[in-house]
Amino acid sequence: MTTTSPPIAIPRPARPGRRASSARAAGGRWTGWAFLAPFAVVFALVFIAPIVYALWLSLFRNQLVGGNAFVGLENYVAAFGDGAFWAGVVRVALFLLIQVPIMLFLSLLVALAPDSGRLYGTGFFRLSIFLPYAVPAVVAALMWGFMYGTRFGLVGNLHDLLGIQLPDLLSPSLVLASIGNIVTWEFLGYNMLIFYSALRVIPTSLYEAAAIDGASQFRIIRAIKLPAIRGSLVVATIFSIIGSFQLFNEPSIMQSLAPNAITTSFTPNLYAYNLAFAGQQLNYSATVAIIMGVITMVIAYVVQLRGMRRAD
Repeated sequence: MTTTSPPIAIPRPARPGRRASSARAAGGRWTGWAFLAPFAVVFALVFIAPIVYALWLSLFRNQLVGGNAFVGLENYVAAFGDGAFWAGVVRVALFLLIQVPIMLFLSLLVALAPDSGRLYGTGFFRLSIFLPYAVPAVVAALMWGFMYGTRFGLVGNLHDLLGIQLPDLLSPSLVLASIGNIVTWEFLGYNMLIFYSALRVIPTSLYEAAAIDGASQFRIIRAIKLPAIRGSLVVATIFSIIGSFQLFNEPSIMQSLAPNAITTSFTPNLYAYNLAFAGQQLNYSATVAIIMGVITMVIAYVVQLRGMRRAD
């Protein structure tokens, strides 16, 4: 009877490539974090830290007796019952519903004009439309504010020249529309550039196929161009919504020109600014800012969801 000895297990040599690849992967991960670290630090300092500090401030109240005392959610309860604050919210919401559609519609028109290829001097046209965006908001508000004045500027000169009484554009009933005109003049070129950039990446083969089928220009715009730039429309709408709820520069500058029309609580941001720097109510000002941030975020997110759903 013969017996066979069991096979001897020969250890396999370790593959040097596997260890080297894992070392390279670990090094790649640390390299990625190294590139991300500067942005993460700046983002934490200029974005996360102010929000956390504002949340912390909103939970306290500076009292005459006891100093800065913890009050929990009492500032939020007071803000939800603050008529001046909600009047400002309604005012900027009305501004949003009227000014933003008009501005985006005009921006789309001036973007479609040079894209059609039938406009001469497209470079000069685009530059002239975009140029007001380069004007600082403070300068634009001062310029238009003086033109609106009935005793000076353009409106006052038209009064003297034509001998007719034009409406007071700085009156309480028209000042919001006047501010809307300034904002539209400022950001028309910015939104035009977004739409025009999106139009330029549409394949020309689609236009050629539409021309072969005998489609009119209106049909091309409705069936090709508008669906292709729907993402840009959503982005511009979200930016405009955020800008409307952050309305501050124009009413703040024009407040000295129309003190009876623009109050300290004309917009929520102006209200929060005056609470903090004029009323020394830092805690309540932080509360107003936090509430407005949440309102803006929710509305912008809903618009984004609806825009993406329609795009799908």
